[in-house]
This record gives sequence, C-alpha cells and structure tokens, in this order.
Amino acid sequence: MTHWIAADIPDQTGRTAVITGANTGLGYETARALAGRGARVVLAVRNLDKGKAAADLIARRFPGADVAVQELDLTSLASVESAAEGLKAGNDRIDLLINNAGVMTTPKSTTQDGFELQFGTNHLGHFALTGRLLDRLLETPGSRVVTVSSMGHRFALAGIRFDDLQSERSYNRLRAYGQSKLANLLFTYELQRRLTGRNTSALAAHPGASSSELARHLPAVVQRAFRPLEQSTEMGALPTLRAATDPAALGGQYYGPDGLFQTGGHPKVVASNDRSHDVAMGQRLWTVSEQLTGVAFPV
Repeated sequence: MTHWIAADIPDQTGRTAVITGANTGLGYETARALAGRGARVVLAVRNLDKGKAAADLIARRFPGADVAVQELDLTSLASVESAAEGLKAGNDRIDLLINNAGVMTTPKSTTQDGFELQFGTNHLGHFALTGRLLDRLLETPGSRVVTVSSMGHRFALAGIRFDDLQSERSYNRLRAYGQSKLANLLFTYELQRRLTGRNTSALAAHPGASSSELARHLPAVVQRAFRPLEQSTEMGALPTLRAATDPAALGGQYYGPDGLFQTGGHPKVVASNDRSHDVAMGQRLWTVSEQLTGVAFPV
C-alpha cells in the first residue's frame, strides 16, 4: 500500500483556500503545503501580526506564493461576520474552507457572546463562518469544507448535552472539549446531507497525536504520557490536506492517521463513533446552532 504524502497534493493553481488558525501549528503546515502547490492561501487568524509573520515565512519558502491574511476571532460572532464579508470581498472564489482553529481543555471561560469557550470557538464560530461563506463556496465547482475534529470526540460520553450546552451547571474541561469535537463531526455529516446534489462537499479530519500548542492546557503528566506518541505537525496536517485535495475523497468522509490507535501515520479514511452519526442529534445541533449564531445556511 502506498502512503499518501504532501507530494501527492494535486496542482492547486487557480484555487483559493481559506484556513482558520493558520499562523502556527497544523494550520500553518496546511497553508504552507497548499501554497507550495500553487494555491492562493488566506490565513484567517486572530492575531494579525502573527498572521503576517506566518505569511512572510511561506512567501520566503515559496517565492511568488499568493498569501493573504484576514483577521478572524472565532470567539466573536461580530468578528466572524466581518471576516466573512472581507473574505468574500477579497476573493471571487473559495475552493477550500478549512476549519482548523481551535482550543483544547481550557479553564472554564466564555466567548465574547457568552458561549462556553471550547464549544463556542471550535463549533459555533466555525458553524457561523461556514454559513456566511457557503454561498461563495456553492458558486465554486468542486469546493470543499474540511473541519478538523479530534480523537477527543469520544470523550463526549453523553453526546451533546443540550440540557447544559454551555456547561453552566457543571464544567469538565475534557468533556467540554470532547463535546466541541463531536459537534464538529455532527456538523460535517449534517452539512454533507444538506449538500446532496450540490457540487460542494463537506469532510472532516483529525491529526492524531501531534506536537502543537493546542495541548498546552493539558496537565503536565498527560502531556508527558502522550509525548512518545506524538508526530510532527507536518505529518499531523496530512489528513486535512488529503481531505481537502485528494480527487478520490468523498463528501462525508473522515480522515485520520493509519498508525496505532490513529495517533500517528499517513492519512486514510477512518471511523468516528456512533454518536457522531446520530442523525437526530445532528439535526437538533444544527437547529440550535442557527438559533445561537443567528446564521441561516443557504442549503
């Protein structure tokens, strides 16, 4: 069996990719690889200075690369709306929307709109951004929405806790993270159902155990335990890149590493848990997400 690597990314000339959280880690490696294959890459980031520094690094690595920066704070629905307007004004087409940014196991906190931080950032922010950009994606033949989930979706043992969605009654940082990552998958699968018959598709990916800043809120003992299993961010970005660019990839597929327990290795189609395929839960989450964000999708 041939392992899929970055060199297998088809020529991306003429295509535009918007990547959230692309100034560091997995997002940066995703942007760098796509720019190296000729794509116009837009780094959608909270910190403009860091975004510009990342864009400069990519431009130095690939002279002539088309790299732009868009300010985006996923903890603010107003920022999401403004960013979407800027992205549509600056790009006649969007071929790839890669919902990569996220936070993990943070202390209890809320977004600017009062949502639990992990659920609000990882799911609701990306839900709103996708909804506001979807008309441009639908206009672009072969476009894809790729949302980065995690093996941690399995931590949401109770599924989506609709009775305490914002963890106001009780907060467990690992359970809240798992809920947000389960929401990413439920969103992807429901979006793909709604895209049936369209020339736009929705896929998901997870990086396995990758060395990045995302895990900085994990207890030190947990970080030490996982360190031997970690792979590089270059490898961790491959499932996202394959979901985004492999001509054989299909809407509704979920990509992850092929190694032991999916912690590392080369990308392949992997399975998510049964809860992520609960259609009724996905539809309910969709309805609640539209109500909370005020964003209605054109599908």
